[in-house]
Amino acid sequence: MIANFRKLFPSFRKISQCSRTFSNVKNDLKTEYDAIVVGAGHNGLVTAAYLQKSGKNVCVLERRHVIGGAAVTEEIVPGFKFSRASYVLSLLRPQIITDLELKKYGLKVYLRDPNSYTPLIKPGGLDGKARSLLLGRDGEENVRQIAQFSKKDAEMFVKYEHMLERIVAAIEPLLDSNPVYLPHVLASATFKEKLSQLPSLKSLLQSVPSEENDVSAFTELMTAPTTKILDKWFESEPLKATLATDSVIGAMISPKTPGSGYVLLHHVMGELEGIKGAWGYVEGGMGSVSQAIANCATDHGASVFTNKPVSSIIVENNEARGVVLEDGTEIKAKAVLSNATPKVTFLDLLPKGSLPQDVELDLRSISYESPVTKINVAVNELPNFLADPNKQKGEIMPHHRATIHLNCEHSDLIHDGYLDAQRGTFSKSPMIEMVIPSSLDPTIAPPGSHVCLLFTQYTPYELRDGQWDDATRNLYADTVFDIIESYAPGFKDSVVGRDILTPPDIEKIFGLTGGNIFHGSMSLDQLYTSRPITKLSNYKCPIKGLYLCGSGAHPGGGVMGVPGRQAAQVALKDLK
Repeated sequence: MIANFRKLFPSFRKISQCSRTFSNVKNDLKTEYDAIVVGAGHNGLVTAAYLQKSGKNVCVLERRHVIGGAAVTEEIVPGFKFSRASYVLSLLRPQIITDLELKKYGLKVYLRDPNSYTPLIKPGGLDGKARSLLLGRDGEENVRQIAQFSKKDAEMFVKYEHMLERIVAAIEPLLDSNPVYLPHVLASATFKEKLSQLPSLKSLLQSVPSEENDVSAFTELMTAPTTKILDKWFESEPLKATLATDSVIGAMISPKTPGSGYVLLHHVMGELEGIKGAWGYVEGGMGSVSQAIANCATDHGASVFTNKPVSSIIVENNEARGVVLEDGTEIKAKAVLSNATPKVTFLDLLPKGSLPQDVELDLRSISYESPVTKINVAVNELPNFLADPNKQKGEIMPHHRATIHLNCEHSDLIHDGYLDAQRGTFSKSPMIEMVIPSSLDPTIAPPGSHVCLLFTQYTPYELRDGQWDDATRNLYADTVFDIIESYAPGFKDSVVGRDILTPPDIEKIFGLTGGNIFHGSMSLDQLYTSRPITKLSNYKCPIKGLYLCGSGAHPGGGVMGVPGRQAAQVALKDLK
């Protein structure tokens, strides 16, 4: 089918743009602005919107032909619009949606329910007949689903969710505030510097869970392996494995890795339409999020340009004075805010020797290790799972709207995939998260056809034997497709086209160092006061007028818009 499609559409690998091109939308590129934002990813666009709304003249420079960064929609296969990197929405903070009036500017979200679907290859459970586990917002139905495997777990799950809700409620304010900046807390700091940390210290102290048992649970979530946590709560698989997937998404870790519990916590902090923990699909794909933010920014006067790659940041007298484009064009500004990764921002774009040696050393030690290969698939039929067959051909069932977990019957399967990557090979039995956004959004695929987005791991950046080329990409994708076929026979025959993005591809296309979707690992040593490093955790740089506004800053990847908003607020204080 793939070969036949390529004969019909020999140029199908060429990417057509779905999001609006912003090159010279309102104005020609000027030689000077109040602020320049490097990169039109969602955080960079949020930065521009807040700055422009505050009266600053802002220019956003995007190196690609399309805005959005990782939150982008692209038509890889004719007629099919893919959320090419990110794929679901939850962690876009409600206050940002309100402040930037994103619904007014085109944001429309389809809420998902149920949230999670785990089919089984072989029937199991207490009676040996259970075929799947489906979890959503209906508490009674969750109890019924889990009781197929363990009545005890069904009772404990309610308590487990309430525990997570209390901890999230306690620590969630930390997402919306600047982290405590340790250099301004130390004895050597001035009184004014110490005073400036009071709001952050207050947020930190208020984030401590109020119940004694929750304090213990929070400490464990932050430090323990996920398997240790889940083993204390539950006895059954695939419940534990299904929950464990949230602890490793995008991270080169196993559920058995100490600290993996925080990644789990990070992924249950979301909210949509006032519903805690809700996730959804954005109409038109994730590029529509970036589009709405850009619409807000440009409506207030910001200028957004595509095909304008920045080659360097201009530094004069230890101050950022603007940027130089790859074509040699110089653009001056009072402030430069970078939505690129810390590595690109501070080690690639700054003139050599701009930073103190200790800062540069810390920056070079940041981990960008990634296990993710994203595969975007166009299909002409809805997947039909053996565990829950389609009632009628093409009829969308509840589980099609959820995140579909494959190879997740047992946590050991996830761990084994991690061990493969540690040995320098891609997993022969990878963990697969499939979402079918066209199950709710009719705008992204032709009638009767669907978009399947596969978030898979574990695949190392560097292979022990060989390299990532077309042959190895397709070999891995074929491995993934064979596994899907075992759950949903006929899937391979339904494939019209596919787009395979290994960690090096993600790095090359989206500028994400190491292919890491979070702009740096979300490990305890790279969070809060240490994101990206302790001396740069206040969004600033030793170079005056240079700020980090991307996911490499607090609160990190996935929490859409907050780094951009916080960096904008810090810069505004300096620009007064």
